[in-house]
Amino acid sequence: MKRSKRYQTESKKAVQNALPLDQAVKKVKSFGSTKFDQTVEVVLHLGIDTKQAEQAVRGAISLPHGIGKARRVIAFCEESDASAAKAAGAIEAGADDLIKKVSDGWTDFDVAIAAPKVMGKVGKLGRVLGPQGKMPSPKNGTVTADVSQAVKEFAAGKVEFRNDAGGNVHAVVGKLSFDEPKLIENIDALIGHIKKMRPSAMKGTYIKKACLSATMSPGVLLEIL
Repeated sequence: MKRSKRYQTESKKAVQNALPLDQAVKKVKSFGSTKFDQTVEVVLHLGIDTKQAEQAVRGAISLPHGIGKARRVIAFCEESDASAAKAAGAIEAGADDLIKKVSDGWTDFDVAIAAPKVMGKVGKLGRVLGPQGKMPSPKNGTVTADVSQAVKEFAAGKVEFRNDAGGNVHAVVGKLSFDEPKLIENIDALIGHIKKMRPSAMKGTYIKKACLSATMSPGVLLEIL
């Protein structure tokens, strides 16, 4: 991949050794020379066996300072709860009509919340939503009896994460315009949350490597204590 002159110049400023969190944030923010507000992301390489279902790491977390972006949320729920879900921030809410709309190919949303009572019907959307990572699941809090509260949290930027086939977890932690203390608190909260989710069945080092980067900037390795 051919990199821009800006990227190549900033890459020369990058360091090869892992940095403490505060220094890593400062370094990434020093790369912010684009005209738009870049999204900041953390990538954790975990020492899990991704072939073992019990070692999967998946969940969601509301970061202390959000992620700087509102998210488009829909809610699969009984019609009697649709008004409350919309009042909480859902752009669409309901059961049969909404399920048909998504089944027909509409996926212009970021997160789908579902009430347990309608999951039997929502299940058939797995082929549509599964590949996009939008299928509701109890593991990340998107299948819940309290639909309105979940809508409110995810619309405000609650972050979902799940390991990929390589054992990596990618998660957005804010915007480059965030003050350093806010980014530090968000990153610390995310890593602390994932540390608590260490699968009991795994052996060896849990978090093998961590990297912090922005949308169009070089990555910086993080020290993991």
